[in-house]
Amino acid sequence: MSERFALLKQFIQQQLNAVEPSLEMVSGDASFRRYYRLTSTTPALILMDAPPSHEDVAKFVRLDLAFAAAGLPVPQIVAQDLEHGFLALEDLGDQMLSQRLDDHATRWYQAALAMLPAVRKVHQHTDLPRFDAAFIQRELGIFTEWFVGKYLGRVLNSAEQQLLNDTFHIIEHNLLQQPIAGMHRDFHSRNLMVLADDSLVAIDFQDAVQGPVCYDAVSLLRDCYVRWPDAQVLEWARHFYQQLQAEGFYAAGFTAFQRDFDFVGLQRHIKVLGIFCRLNFRDGKAGYMADLPRVYGYVVDVAQQYAELQPFARWLESLVPPAWQEQRQ
Repeated sequence: MSERFALLKQFIQQQLNAVEPSLEMVSGDASFRRYYRLTSTTPALILMDAPPSHEDVAKFVRLDLAFAAAGLPVPQIVAQDLEHGFLALEDLGDQMLSQRLDDHATRWYQAALAMLPAVRKVHQHTDLPRFDAAFIQRELGIFTEWFVGKYLGRVLNSAEQQLLNDTFHIIEHNLLQQPIAGMHRDFHSRNLMVLADDSLVAIDFQDAVQGPVCYDAVSLLRDCYVRWPDAQVLEWARHFYQQLQAEGFYAAGFTAFQRDFDFVGLQRHIKVLGIFCRLNFRDGKAGYMADLPRVYGYVVDVAQQYAELQPFARWLESLVPPAWQEQRQ
């Protein structure tokens, strides 16, 4: 028995009164956290194992309570050991929204979008970092380091570096002028659990910030793990826009909103190209690489629609498809 597992067993015995714990591995995720289902309690519980050297459990607890106070359905915390990085959470089951999207997708997306007013209020209940210029550029730098450098093996020349600098500043400028709100930051179909009564509960919210009001809707509607026809996404985005207008949150017209929606999605997807490659090369999590073409498609398709971003789209198209063709040979 590893020292870590022995500590987990001690947590279960002391705080949950389960003398002979029965554990099932549920999953890991894109972080260093692991999850187990404890079946020797009634009801069953989910245990989060988050090593303190890599994860901040106290932050998770703070944000869980803040989101709950704002009205967002999140997992209830049953017990905690912050020193060792263990939490016992209510068991939400195994069904993610991603598994239900073929069943009345519009109804599910409208239900998910209806959760976002609570997300937008979370900063009223706790301090959140700002999604500022440094934050934006730091995320975009993940693309340069891991997608371009590590995955494509490309050493940028001065013209290419200037192209990326110009593109990233154009994106940054747009994001910084958007209305600001509380932001989940990873609000998508794998982070929304469907309960037995078909209600939704949000998970994986520990990276919340204050940032562009469009961000979470883009994460949901231009999901890195599923892509819908552009006309359908536009219809759902219009529904979200009307929600913002009803709240007095967005005064600009729909054309301006659509541009903001596109640009914030572009920033997210450029970052994700880098993150998926980092998960593969640094962390040994190769499963995300299967989703790389979808995310790349989002980036190129959106960039092509805006004259100031077309040089970036052309540059990507000159590099990525030939690299994929070479890998297949």
